[in-house]
Amino acid sequence: MANFIDRRLNAKGKSTVNRQRFINRYKQQIKKAVSDAVTRRSVTDVDKGEKIGIPTKDISEPFFHQGQGGVKERVHPGNDQFTRGDKIERPPSGTGQGSGQGDASDSGEGEDDFVFQISKDEYLELLFEDLELPNLQNNRLNKLVEYQTYRAGFTNDGVPANINIVRSLRSSLARRIAMTSSKKAQLSLLEKELEELENTPGAEAERILLIKEQIEELKQKIDRVPFIDTFDLRYNNFAKREIPSSQAVMFCLMDVSGSMDQATKDMAKRFYILLYLFLTRTYKNLDVVYIRHHTQAKEVDEHEFFYSQETGGTIVSSALKLMHKIQKERYPESEWNIYAAQASDGDNWADDSPGCKQILEKNLLPVVRYFSYIEITNRAHQTLWREYENLQKSFDNIAVQHIKQAEDIYPVFRELFKKQAV
Repeated sequence: MANFIDRRLNAKGKSTVNRQRFINRYKQQIKKAVSDAVTRRSVTDVDKGEKIGIPTKDISEPFFHQGQGGVKERVHPGNDQFTRGDKIERPPSGTGQGSGQGDASDSGEGEDDFVFQISKDEYLELLFEDLELPNLQNNRLNKLVEYQTYRAGFTNDGVPANINIVRSLRSSLARRIAMTSSKKAQLSLLEKELEELENTPGAEAERILLIKEQIEELKQKIDRVPFIDTFDLRYNNFAKREIPSSQAVMFCLMDVSGSMDQATKDMAKRFYILLYLFLTRTYKNLDVVYIRHHTQAKEVDEHEFFYSQETGGTIVSSALKLMHKIQKERYPESEWNIYAAQASDGDNWADDSPGCKQILEKNLLPVVRYFSYIEITNRAHQTLWREYENLQKSFDNIAVQHIKQAEDIYPVFRELFKKQAV
């Protein structure tokens, strides 16, 4: 009897290696499907897995087959329409086609698009591939290296305090079964034979004595197999991994004035949801500060930031001033990687836009790693856009992008956070 223990890291019933090979081979088609899925999804389910469909023509492999044409002789029983030498017209193309999307055929066989499910982690990996937070720097606190101890399976060597009793006894049982199973089977046969000889009159005494000696020898061999051996011992294995100590803060600023209709707010929400998912994959130690503003700005929680209803005029400088105040009090630039993203429809008091430029130029851009501004509007750009565009000429850590419709959100997001060339 042999026992085989599968210690591979693949999930039960699945082949992780083959799955990753398939995803790598058809990554372009899968990435396109993921990009298209972003515009179809709602804000609440953007971090779930995705059902991916790949056209059959993109994954079909070349093969040899017999083509159309040539001279064919066929016998059609019961023919009452043709005589020898008549030519039969080829059936018109499209015969047997149904109304579905697959490739139908008159033989009852056809091909549909290949559809499979990717997990949440695979979906986010493809969604945020080739993206990064620009201008990441190691600050003073980030030079401290921290380690975390975690379970890393089992090992054959270790200290007595780490012995895993269940695993050790399981290994001992498997060893004893492997070493004694054949002897116990032989012992059972000899005991049965001895019982038959003892119940048979006139049986040979020498044969009975020999069997008894063999039985006693087998019992001694079985007893000599130790209950537990040093080979059986299994120890809990522990390893240390470095904990990323990089810490970052992301300031999210959004205009909630009367000029921001619900559709514009929804597009801003989608952008910030993408941003939040991206940041949580990049940083373990991440703070997010939400600032809403109309004529006045205030710091709010995530729920109020996305769903609270407010109206009023627009003074963008109020949000920038509040951000600068919070940054100075809680997030010194020597200890934190500071990022900011602002969403607006471009409306602002004309007299306030130069003040916004001055606050960014003197207080914020010198300390932030990256400041991204997205303007969600179908109208012509106003003073705020022009002031921010002028800042791009002097600072390389500010980016200005324009969104007209929901389909523009993901391409703009990738443009803002694409990996910078070294």
